[in-house]
Amino acid sequence: MKKIFLVFAILISLSYAKEDYSEMSNEELIAIMGYIKDKNKKEFKKELKQRVPTMNERERKFYEKNLKNQKTNK
Repeated sequence: MKKIFLVFAILISLSYAKEDYSEMSNEELIAIMGYIKDKNKKEFKKELKQRVPTMNERERKFYEKNLKNQKTNK
């Protein structure tokens, strides 16, 4: 179920190709980690950094898992 949500969120997010990440939910931001174009990374990281302290436990676990996956895939 989580994989389906992740794929759905990525597809939705990429289809809109937003640079204004403030309109996205925490789950959407987390789901697109690793898929951000270089020119948008600064804004993405800024928005994500602001969101982390306000994340609930489920979002934080999803974020930490995705962050760990990003580090191991580099």
